Amino acid sequence: MTDAVPLPARHVTSGGTRVYTLPVRAFPNFRANTYLLVRGDPHAPAYAALVDTGGSGPDNLSDLQAGLAAVRAGHGEAVSLDTLSRIVITHPHPDHLGGLSALREHTDAPVAAFHSAVPFIEEPGAIRAAWLTPPDAQAAWLGLPPGGELDGRIRRRGSNLTVPRALPVATPLHDGDVLDDLLHVIHTPGHEGHQICLRVDEVLLSADHLLPLNSPPLMPARFLRGSGVAAYLDSLDRVEALDGVTLALGGHDGPMPDPRARIHALRTRTHEKLDALLAACTDPMTVHDLLLALHPRLRSIQAVLLLDQTAALTEYLTGRGALSETAREDGAGLFTRA
Repeated sequence: MTDAVPLPARHVTSGGTRVYTLPVRAFPNFRANTYLLVRGDPHAPAYAALVDTGGSGPDNLSDLQAGLAAVRAGHGEAVSLDTLSRIVITHPHPDHLGGLSALREHTDAPVAAFHSAVPFIEEPGAIRAAWLTPPDAQAAWLGLPPGGELDGRIRRRGSNLTVPRALPVATPLHDGDVLDDLLHVIHTPGHEGHQICLRVDEVLLSADHLLPLNSPPLMPARFLRGSGVAAYLDSLDRVEALDGVTLALGGHDGPMPDPRARIHALRTRTHEKLDALLAACTDPMTVHDLLLALHPRLRSIQAVLLLDQTAALTEYLTGRGALSETAREDGAGLFTRA
């Protein structure tokens, strides 16, 4: 990965909204997409919204500013951070929300987010109260060896903050809302319980619900409300049912010019993962056992995401009767094929 920030891609919707992709280094060696939406005369735009803010990495803000400068120079759009009309957060994950604190030094644009995400923005410690299963109990149920690296990382994640300080949200959003007479709000839980996609004419800003190269990370619903495979598959169905969407722009990587084909591929891949887990469950096994069976060359950088995914797949199969669960004496879940 190079440090150079790609020039912003541009798409003009059927209704005349200009949509610019502004890639940022949300964290070192990790890119995310933010989106600039502009309406009206380029020399004096009537409306300019930033969708997502990237992360808290040291290069994030400068990448955003460089992207806006490229939009000004390359397309004549009179836009800058201090002329934004709106900031929208698609979901309160650190690579989408974490840049908001630094942006607040440069813009007073009102923030909009899904109503149930508001506490995570206005009360940074709210994540500690949001866990349906506290991190210590998560580690036990997953069957993690006590004192190991994964055990420690899971137990510590209840103290992670998405933003370092409380920030006000002006506009709580609900499913079906139309924000600023432009952005149609679609609630898409699964990857994250408070996640929304935003439709502008034929374009869908799909956050981390639809990604072009990978399936979005999932964790079980028993950990956080609105997470899990069942919610994710239901949300895929909701987005697939939208008429007239011909382009999806995700929270990472490039555009998806055939959203329905991408939805089909993501659904198929999810069922392949479910089948693989079911085949791997040859004896009573913990989630940790299943993780190692499915990923024998597990790398530390992937471990927590793949552990959560394995737990989410196991939860889904158990809820549908393909696996049965018993409790080990130490609180670990033991799973066998039903």
